[in-house]
Amino acid sequence: MATLIHTLADHSDDVNYCAFSSSCLATCSLDKTVRVYSLSNFAELPYSPLKGHTYAVHCCCFSPSGRVLASCSTDGTTVVWDTRDGQMLAVLEQPSSSPVRVCRFSPESTYLVSGAADGSVVLWNMQSLKLYRSGNVKDGSLVACAFSPNGNFFVTGSSCGDLTIWDDKMRCLYNEKAHDLGVTCCDISSQPISDGEHGFTYFQMASCGQDNQIKLWLTLFADFLGVELKYKCTLKGHSAPVLACAFSYDGQMLVSGSVDKCVLVHETSTGSTLHTLSQHTRYVTTCAFAPCSPLLATGSMDKTVNIWQFDLKQPCAGNTVENESKLAVEDWSEDDVSAWLCAQDLAEFVGLFKINNIDGKELLNLTKENLTNELKIESLGLRSKVLQKIEELRKEMTSVCVTIPDEFLCPITRELMKDPVIAADGYSYEKEAIENWISNKKRSSPMTNLPLPSLMLTPNRTLKMAISRWLETQQK
Repeated sequence: MATLIHTLADHSDDVNYCAFSSSCLATCSLDKTVRVYSLSNFAELPYSPLKGHTYAVHCCCFSPSGRVLASCSTDGTTVVWDTRDGQMLAVLEQPSSSPVRVCRFSPESTYLVSGAADGSVVLWNMQSLKLYRSGNVKDGSLVACAFSPNGNFFVTGSSCGDLTIWDDKMRCLYNEKAHDLGVTCCDISSQPISDGEHGFTYFQMASCGQDNQIKLWLTLFADFLGVELKYKCTLKGHSAPVLACAFSYDGQMLVSGSVDKCVLVHETSTGSTLHTLSQHTRYVTTCAFAPCSPLLATGSMDKTVNIWQFDLKQPCAGNTVENESKLAVEDWSEDDVSAWLCAQDLAEFVGLFKINNIDGKELLNLTKENLTNELKIESLGLRSKVLQKIEELRKEMTSVCVTIPDEFLCPITRELMKDPVIAADGYSYEKEAIENWISNKKRSSPMTNLPLPSLMLTPNRTLKMAISRWLETQQK
């Protein structure tokens, strides 16, 4: 089940894009601003909104570590921001000064791609913040981009309907006519799929277009085998052009947004529609899954961003394996290791660990020599951080995680409530959290975003007693 838990309505014009890091959500708009929110309570960060563009902001994206945010605009620039304080780190000007429609970081944060309305595509070196290579699609505007998990290749989509695969030297390796009326968006899953016939590893890619269709592809990215793009199937359900698509972190779901005002959540293995979300009142322009939590954000020309939560198993603190499975670390799959990396703020290594098939047993056996010689992690600081996290994991291997009943968690903080109170919307919250919400926000419900008829908070003694009894049982 997908539940609407919050609505952001701070932009004064169409919302064009939204993007998650492990701790924040960024949104951008025709109103020339980028806004950044904390995922802990969806409060806007003190330095937000970010103002630096002179025209509409079309796209924004976080670096894998979440420390840098990029945004691009009709003004022909891509701006790089520091997410710690909102400071502008660089203004990257598209060589042609054409409106920039899309920007994307590579998985290792080595490069930033910017694509423009004139078909130009630029690779920026993120260490020097200088132009590294540039090229052009053969026709149309460049409107979509996605990196391969290993970062050595990326795919672009154009308004003429082509999908083009490039390597990191800006060489055009493959071109496919995908959507007759133009591509609008594309995304690549980080979840590998094995080809049983040849033993090759493929990755799923989704593309959507003005033809009302979402197409799934199997992509092969290999330096020694070249690249390949194989059509898999077409997902149906939208009755108008599809403007946005995104994979969930585990690759099991694909979300899409359309001119028909609907958001569809598809199951990638079967192609079936799991959810139809129809709360937006105008075109849905963007959608994004959070990397390490069951959250989905959808943005629209109705100037709002809706935050949805999926009814998944609650992860325990410091561990990313689903509680009910209670897997020992040695039994973790590659996906469990990837989720753990995300939770440890090591998301930039997800692609690298997947390519090297690091599961739980391999993870526990990693050494400094493995990281240096086999995984080729050159930075001493990053190697030390990975080793430190692995050592912490070894020490915690015997700890047992407990599933906290969802009704005991505050909807704002998602933490166990100590002093629950009932607000006028009928929901229970941690007293301090709802008081801070009311003092810092408009007089609206955190759950429904509707006006609160009263600011009265009533102690929920029944819930407090239930939590107390539950805690007693956990201590036995």
